[in-house]
Amino acid sequence: MTLADAPERRPLVGIALKICSVIAFVAMSALIKAAGEVFTGQVVFFRSLFAIIPVVLVMTWRRELRTAFYTKRPVSHILRGLVGVASMGLGFFALTRLPLPEWVAINYAQPLIVVVFSAIFLGETVRIFRWTAVAVGFVGVVIVSWPKLTLITSGADLGQGEAVGVVAVLAAAAISAVAMLLVRRLVLTEQSATIVFWFSATSTVAGLATLPFGWSPIDATQAVILIAAGLCGGVGQILMTESYRHADMSTIAPFEYTSMILAIIIGYVIFAEVPTIYTLVGGTVVVGAGLFIIWREQRLGLQRAQARKVSPPQG
Repeated sequence: MTLADAPERRPLVGIALKICSVIAFVAMSALIKAAGEVFTGQVVFFRSLFAIIPVVLVMTWRRELRTAFYTKRPVSHILRGLVGVASMGLGFFALTRLPLPEWVAINYAQPLIVVVFSAIFLGETVRIFRWTAVAVGFVGVVIVSWPKLTLITSGADLGQGEAVGVVAVLAAAAISAVAMLLVRRLVLTEQSATIVFWFSATSTVAGLATLPFGWSPIDATQAVILIAAGLCGGVGQILMTESYRHADMSTIAPFEYTSMILAIIIGYVIFAEVPTIYTLVGGTVVVGAGLFIIWREQRLGLQRAQARKVSPPQG
């Protein structure tokens, strides 16, 4: 690709698309929570199947649908899909146990875990600044989670349910971090459309495979809610992908944290959930740590780019 062929960089458009994608994903989460007690595999199926619809429509419009099917690495795609399904299922299960703002705040542990796993499994160099930010971020996660975890000692059913929800969402964040590492490897050889399509297809099949294990009877209202959740997920995926066409990831990434504000508003208005002081303080700490990591990544990227400019060619 030549410089003339590169897409025009329009940061404000990219930021707007990112915020819209955050709104879509928070709406998806709220809809899943509003659906009530539904078997987790069933939720995964609805979310995955109906997310394919907007994705396929956009691929067709761009004439990318035919190439989206083709891959030389089907096993890698299926592995990434199964890991993603495990994360999705645990996250959706936790949604039924936790207030929306707390669920979102604890999910912010994912980029922190990505840093840790990148150092362990990919051999990436992580210096003291980012390790410190990761440690501070985990302190924030503990602050948010601590009241729920201590409730389990009381023996109350509600406390046990919320504690299980915290464990589930933390496990989902850790598994999601593994999925991110798998995606990092896939993007070296695969198109974005291929990765999105294979993940959607794999997660749909995996969700359907849970049918014999106790799908819940659902009424028409729940079905409409779950279908809407799937459509929101697909639209959110498209908007997020589009945002990266217009601006650098370091520019867009901080706006992921607008989901906390949306979660607080939706949680209060729709579910009558008032965020606790632990959620507000811990969430602020986690967001601050995440923003520092993003800033540090941007600085390191600029330094590496500068070093490449002044280094003599090797060969």
